[in-house]
Amino acid sequence: MSSVVVIGTQWGDEGKGKITDFLAEKANVVVRFQGGNNAGHTIVFDNRKFALHLIPSGIFRKDTINILGNGMVINPKALIEELDMLEKGGITEYKLAISDRAHVVLPYHSVLDKLFEDLKNGKKKVGTTNKGIGPAYTDKSSRIGIRICDFIDLEEFRDKLTDNLNYYNKIFKLFGKEEMVIKDIFEEYKEYSKRIRPYVTDTSILLNNQFENNRNVLFEGAQGSLLCLDHGTYPFVTSSSPTAASVSLNTGISPKLIDEILGVTKAYSTRVGSGYFATEFNSEIAEHIRKTGKEYGTTTGRARRIGWLDTVVLRHSKRISGITGLSIMLLDVLTNIETLKICISYKLDGKIIDFIPASIKDVERCEPVYIELPGWEEDITKTSKFGDLPINAQKYLDKISELTGIEIVMFSVGPDRKQTIVLKQMYI
Repeated sequence: MSSVVVIGTQWGDEGKGKITDFLAEKANVVVRFQGGNNAGHTIVFDNRKFALHLIPSGIFRKDTINILGNGMVINPKALIEELDMLEKGGITEYKLAISDRAHVVLPYHSVLDKLFEDLKNGKKKVGTTNKGIGPAYTDKSSRIGIRICDFIDLEEFRDKLTDNLNYYNKIFKLFGKEEMVIKDIFEEYKEYSKRIRPYVTDTSILLNNQFENNRNVLFEGAQGSLLCLDHGTYPFVTSSSPTAASVSLNTGISPKLIDEILGVTKAYSTRVGSGYFATEFNSEIAEHIRKTGKEYGTTTGRARRIGWLDTVVLRHSKRISGITGLSIMLLDVLTNIETLKICISYKLDGKIIDFIPASIKDVERCEPVYIELPGWEEDITKTSKFGDLPINAQKYLDKISELTGIEIVMFSVGPDRKQTIVLKQMYI
């Protein structure tokens, strides 16, 4: 039995979906443990591309159990649309389990999301996806959330929906927004309730049974560590914790059951939305990276901000999640860049620091301290082993490992499953 957590070490969009899909070949169970359809994974295989937002990447393997854990907030409409998308793509045989304790995202959450964002001024805007994720987690904390177990009980669902909209319609009216009709939402969503009911179960029991039967389990995080509600660049974060530390709470297992923690990072940095991004730069090189790496959000379609690799960020992620190995993604995107930069520390008010300050005012004053490395021109997309890489590409990877203190266990030179090179068989 082996268990591995796959997490993003930056601000999301690191390529976790591809690595999860790659590792899922030997996994019996793949578990998504937080977030909602504000995340996006793009999976490419056999010249086919699938964009997943809620469903774990193991869905493409018919014998793999795919679990949506209790720490998630699930939009039933989006889930059904995703299942229909898979069916149209020929993916019809799969095993799916949805936690009865996960919370439900409903239409009023999206309206609230946009309303709260619009009330913020300029640089205070978080850059939310407007998917209703934050308000759904707020309802959860306020103890008025509707859980999946309530959602599949139509009498309970209607009762809780009525209570919540009687409250939120007052807010909509106060801000000049159109009030929502309870009956309309109930009639539409009761059909989604019927469709997902067969998949609903106590996933904590299911998952623990898998461990007891010595099955291989893969935990799939959404977003990235720097978007963690507790340890990220607050307030420009998501509404849950995408770190390995949140896995046990958000799935109902003991933390002792986790064996390895794989941190996924791009060979450079990107970010979608507002907030701190010390190594961001805008130039022809940035545009080259954006175009070559197809750096546009899977969920939002927004152009991603581009920056050099930041090892202060990677060491921060290592500390809060206990990363045991690194997977470097999109190394091929850096081909044909003459000089590459890596951030090794920050300068704050003239002082060199090796951490991310808590205060956003301090964070915004941090200046990156770089080292420079020579790039390479050779095409690396057909590389099958580390020794086949150009010497400068090898040195780039070696420097990342040296600066982070984390062993690189795999790297990627293209979007397909076959373009993933494993350096150490330490996982599933």
